[in-house]
Amino acid sequence: MRELVAAKLGVDRGLGQRAELGVRCPLVLALAFLAACGGANPAPETTPAAAAPARAPGRAHGGAVRADAVVTGRPIVPADWQFSDKVAPVTAAHAMVVSAHPLASQVGRDILRGGGNAIDAAVAVGFALTVVLPEAGNIGGGGFIVYRDATGRVRALDYRETAPGHAAHDMYLDSSGHLTEASLTGHLASGVPGSVAGLYEAWKTYGRLPWPKLVAPAITLAEGHVLDAYRSRSIEAEAERLAQFPASRRQFLVNGHAPPAGTMFRQPDLARTLRLIADSGPDVFYRGQIADSIVAEMQRGHGLITKNDLKGYRAKWRTPIQTTYRGYTIYSMPPSSSGGVTMAEILNIMEGFDTLPAFGSAHYLHLEAEAMRRAFMDRNRWLGDPDFVRMPLERLLSKSYAAELRAQILPDRATPTPPFQASEGWGEDEGTETTHYSIVDADGNAASITTTLNGGFGSAVTVQGAGFLLNNEMDDFTGAPGQPNQYGLIQGEANAIAPKKRMLSAMTPSIVLDRNGNLFMVVGTPGGPTIINSVYEVIVNVIDHKMTLADAVAAPRINQQALPDVIFLERGGLTPATLDSLKAMGYKLQERGRQGDVQAIQQTAAGWVGVADPRHGGGASGY
Repeated sequence: MRELVAAKLGVDRGLGQRAELGVRCPLVLALAFLAACGGANPAPETTPAAAAPARAPGRAHGGAVRADAVVTGRPIVPADWQFSDKVAPVTAAHAMVVSAHPLASQVGRDILRGGGNAIDAAVAVGFALTVVLPEAGNIGGGGFIVYRDATGRVRALDYRETAPGHAAHDMYLDSSGHLTEASLTGHLASGVPGSVAGLYEAWKTYGRLPWPKLVAPAITLAEGHVLDAYRSRSIEAEAERLAQFPASRRQFLVNGHAPPAGTMFRQPDLARTLRLIADSGPDVFYRGQIADSIVAEMQRGHGLITKNDLKGYRAKWRTPIQTTYRGYTIYSMPPSSSGGVTMAEILNIMEGFDTLPAFGSAHYLHLEAEAMRRAFMDRNRWLGDPDFVRMPLERLLSKSYAAELRAQILPDRATPTPPFQASEGWGEDEGTETTHYSIVDADGNAASITTTLNGGFGSAVTVQGAGFLLNNEMDDFTGAPGQPNQYGLIQGEANAIAPKKRMLSAMTPSIVLDRNGNLFMVVGTPGGPTIINSVYEVIVNVIDHKMTLADAVAAPRINQQALPDVIFLERGGLTPATLDSLKAMGYKLQERGRQGDVQAIQQTAAGWVGVADPRHGGGASGY
């Protein structure tokens, strides 16, 4: 079953239709056309040059970092890359919302247009996604916000789930010491949800509009909205798991299958729950009627969450991770997310190369893969819940440490990841069914938000009478040192289960400032172990390769996470010559489906540009 769930989470998802379309980016079309003629044009401001020699894929700087890296050669993108002509950027003069569902983005836009700020919109979009994106949108899960206000102050809010008070170190092992399926599906898989507390804390601190007004659009959607093709397919992909639980079966399935696209999808129990939250805020969820429903559901299915667990939950404000890259400033999420620290390490390593090979070339991917490998090795050894684990963050984030790691990279050979050692601890990530949304309001406040249920539809358990799914975040903890989890990641003691502990995450909601300190990008993605690398790739595609945001999001992605020691790549994203060269360097390669679902905003001369990843069914909406 563990293998079955993993396979299902990797199934390619179909593309949904956007509710709002912009003009397709000419550069993407040009890339595809020119690639068919033997090579794509370089992005603007990039000077074509001879390809870098095999023995020197990049030059490490000896002093100050160049403002711009010199990129040698034209981008190498397969002529038939499937997303080259599917990007629909949306431009708006004042404000922008980009999320994984067009209806949720429209909710956020309407809140902004009605006088709300970025946090008001974040709350409204979060509740709307609970309704229209059931596989990942959540009030039964948790997440993170990185927020920058118009004055330039940046804060990070951690509303990650926590382990119940009765959780135990070896609770998912059988008598032989092997992992069971209990951390994946069913009541024992759930951590204490944080989303309602987190959204309320953000609103209480920064919100402008009345709380009930922010929940109201989600109530309307729960009373009925048209199910699109993407959501129908996502329900069908998990129908077998959902069918195991009566409330899930009633809410999501018709005769054992997903409702077809075009169905008026009604969720009356969820609408009632949202009305209670609109009227009473988080108290009803953590202390009142909804808390009683959660505890009753736990008792029915032998879960662990108690009323005391719910009463004791708190969202926490934290200091964001801050780093620089070629004069740009990047803010991202600190632990209990590993995203900001790990991405900063990758950026710091890559920043030392003043000369970069062409995008899509084997030598460029070699540098990226080796930087990713080293950052993930540190991530998995050192990072965890800061309330439980001491971490050498100052060293991990330093440019001098990055220089040490950079010096280890061989010019033309892969350097295998060392074998797993339980004493060092290899961590794990949340599942692929996470969701991200990015928001900028008319005053220049920006919010980058990533939330998750973990696997698709979380634990598959819907709280009876309440209409929302519970997470399966307990699988993000170390279940058994040295044994791979459902995503192939090897895990260790730094992320071991302990009562009230937050499980380590890879979510990487990020905000980028330009060289003058002005808001430049808001970006993030779901994708489990791929999240960190996907966000990194979009950022450097814009900064180093001078891609438009649309091109940067559509471009092929790779993932190297130390263990398993493989470069995962999107099917059809690399040319045969690049694949052959990487194999000759000693890399193991594995093609798979789409990586990530980036939702991003960039400030340009034309205003805010919003891009929803063409890999999935999101949408951008602004005014």
